[in-house]
Amino acid sequence: MAETKTARVERTIREWVGGGKLTPGDKMPSERALTAELDIGRTALRQVLARLVAEGVLEVHDRSSYRVPAASPGQRRVGAIGSGDLEPWQIYGERPVYNNRWVRLGLVDVEPPGVKRFEHHVVRLQHVAVTAVLDDQDRVLMLWRYRFVPDQWGWELPGGIVDEGEDARTCAAREVEEETGWRPANVEPVITFQPMVGMVDSPHEIFVAHGAERVGEPTDAEEAGRVEWVPLADIPGLMERGQLMGCGTLVGLLHILANRQKGVSTASA
Repeated sequence: MAETKTARVERTIREWVGGGKLTPGDKMPSERALTAELDIGRTALRQVLARLVAEGVLEVHDRSSYRVPAASPGQRRVGAIGSGDLEPWQIYGERPVYNNRWVRLGLVDVEPPGVKRFEHHVVRLQHVAVTAVLDDQDRVLMLWRYRFVPDQWGWELPGGIVDEGEDARTCAAREVEEETGWRPANVEPVITFQPMVGMVDSPHEIFVAHGAERVGEPTDAEEAGRVEWVPLADIPGLMERGQLMGCGTLVGLLHILANRQKGVSTASA
């Protein structure tokens, strides 16, 4: 089976690091330069970079700048709790099991330290952007929705899949407008995370926007729910009652509440 574009790019970057083109401490080229040199979209590139960061091949700085760690991945040691030291897993390759627009399932050939080499299931999902839009009355823009997988109604922040080659901030603003009918202002990134690191690759980027303009009705009929401005004071109670759905919603709101308690502006957090 032909090598996928993301697999080719991942192999190339590993060769750069392992072959000496990039040495410990070197800064990676910018995402713009990498997309041009490696002939890959920015979304797919970020998925590759996220995997390499998770494995310790690269380190991330200032959200979008990447470097080779001070020690190469094969030599790197992490201080262990208890006896001995920890090492990263050796990764030899991946073969696809199922692949479509929404989800990919692969078997990754891995060898943990001291464990016999085996194939590990990995689910790869799309890159997602989620936005918490705040107004000047301490309210957050949310959607009351039904999700059939857990068979549950609940509140969510607007968000969706970042299209191939699309900037995540652009996606964040677009999804808010399509799902709520409000056009957000001052959209800023606050955190990037992986929600299920043991077996699922699902990069999430959380944004905060301060202020929004009503521009019409929601245009995304499939995703739209009841749109409301929910007081931030109500969020802890909704959380206790299990009425907040999705890790992006929880992480975004917890970030806002934590910074409010510390007296830190979410615009600069």
